Amino acid sequence: MCGKLYVVATPIGNLADFSYRAVEILKAVDLIAAEDTRHVKMLLQHYAISNKLLALHQHNEEKAAPGLIEKIKSGMNIALVSDAGTPLLSDPGMPLVKLARQEGIEVSPIPGACALIAALSVSGLPVTRFIFEGFLPRTSSARKAFFSERKSESATWVFYESSHRILAALEDLASVISGDRRIVVARELTKLFETVVNDSLDNVLEKVKADSNMQKGEFVVLVEGALIEKNVSEITEEQKRVLSVLLKESTIKTAVAMAVEITGARKKVLYQAALGMKEVLNGM
Repeated sequence: MCGKLYVVATPIGNLADFSYRAVEILKAVDLIAAEDTRHVKMLLQHYAISNKLLALHQHNEEKAAPGLIEKIKSGMNIALVSDAGTPLLSDPGMPLVKLARQEGIEVSPIPGACALIAALSVSGLPVTRFIFEGFLPRTSSARKAFFSERKSESATWVFYESSHRILAALEDLASVISGDRRIVVARELTKLFETVVNDSLDNVLEKVKADSNMQKGEFVVLVEGALIEKNVSEITEEQKRVLSVLLKESTIKTAVAMAVEITGARKKVLYQAALGMKEVLNGM
């Protein structure tokens, strides 16, 4: 009988953010594939979990995945975990999950902590639409090009950054987009020194420069989407035709009211257009 692959989210800081189900799954599986076995051992010891660990990280996952698939096919149940948070979100695991799907193996999510979702939930920025960009490029020129490509994006966009590059990343961001664009820097989420700053890019950059503590830890950065200016001053050719016909037989007020009912266009836009049309008609 074929086994099963479980994708298990682990705490991103506070060990209490671990579901009862996740603990039970890690106790029950035959093998735990972990990004860093040394890091995961501390979590397992905290919950008295003693199952066998195997390292599965970005340097070996392509080669290791087929062997793990064979173990699952032989009947073993395997859990995939990363150092913190939900596997595959800027963490290893994609080759294993992809191969499991290709082989018809059941893959079951054990949901839990995720820095991306945690930051979005407290950001105060629009989250109906958002784009997750993972970690930024490492060089300044590549980051600036990255920001330039996304500066007109209307959805909130989110990226991860390390303590080594957070200041440089924000400086590069400020060189590309307006300093009054609102951003959120979420630092050390669920940990002792958790900090969430919501302000203009210029103000956040100054805070990070002025406080060395704001340059330590793990970061999620959220950027408010660009404001898309809609041209509401124009009407369609059909709306113009309807309005011009009505204006020949009635007052501006009546013509606009009837045109709103017929075309569904905004009253203010039709009224402005009617004023211009009436001047033309009177001059004829």
